[in-house]
Amino acid sequence: MKHIQVKWLYLFTLSLIWGTSFILIKKSLLGLTPYQLGALRTVITGFFLLVAGFKSLKTIAKHQWKWIALSGLLGSFLPAFFFAIAETEIDSAIASILNSLVPLNTILFGFAVFKIASSRRQILGVIIGFIGTAILILKGAELNPNQNYLYAGFVIVSTVMYALNVNIIKRYLQDVKPLGIAAGNYSVIILPAVIVLFFADFFSDATWSHPDFKMSLVYVTILAFFGTALAKVFFNKLVQISTPVFASSVTYVMPIVALAWGVIDGEGFSLLQGFAAVVILIGVYLSQKKKKA
Repeated sequence: MKHIQVKWLYLFTLSLIWGTSFILIKKSLLGLTPYQLGALRTVITGFFLLVAGFKSLKTIAKHQWKWIALSGLLGSFLPAFFFAIAETEIDSAIASILNSLVPLNTILFGFAVFKIASSRRQILGVIIGFIGTAILILKGAELNPNQNYLYAGFVIVSTVMYALNVNIIKRYLQDVKPLGIAAGNYSVIILPAVIVLFFADFFSDATWSHPDFKMSLVYVTILAFFGTALAKVFFNKLVQISTPVFASSVTYVMPIVALAWGVIDGEGFSLLQGFAAVVILIGVYLSQKKKKA
């Protein structure tokens, strides 16, 4: 399989996995609080990754651990809580749509902080994708006038952290294996997550006796294994074989998947949102940086 085909395979696989993650968060919140969900998701993911990638921790150089820790904090730990908090007030599809700000932030921080250049074609692709995202957001707000969009700020802050993370991986962790990065991330953040679980009353009778508790555990386990553990390894690999902007463009395709799940779950959808989805796909295509012959 050609290199370019591998990149697109990773991109659309991640889009399917992460696009489904938003509805799984929504369902997990039926029996868990946002803090319980964020912490439990981190702990379960950490277990999977450390079992699979414990040996890979030895491949991380001493000077790289500070970047591994920062990557774990920005790319995994804080967003796990922020998205859960956001989805207590806004639809899962809207959260996914807002997440499409990641490529724009990746270009801005990549150039301003990490000195990673982007082509005009990439910038045009991001702008077009962002326009499609804006249409989706505006139409979503029209269909759901009672939602508290102040909570969208948690998603927007997460997109900034994701953008910083993808640039950190590209700039400082390029030679670390994808599984090593993911396992290293969670070896740092799993203990803080356990501490949060205790303070969030996860082990209380009130939590365990909740009628939706068992199904929430099922949803969060699926979310942790596929939506976080497996997807993290895939994403780290995608960043290494492509560009930060192309890798972060996965957030442009995710809303299409999330919207489909949202419709199935009773969330609103319109023809204009379908048009916006096509615009987003065009932006993803253009964001791929052409190589010189």
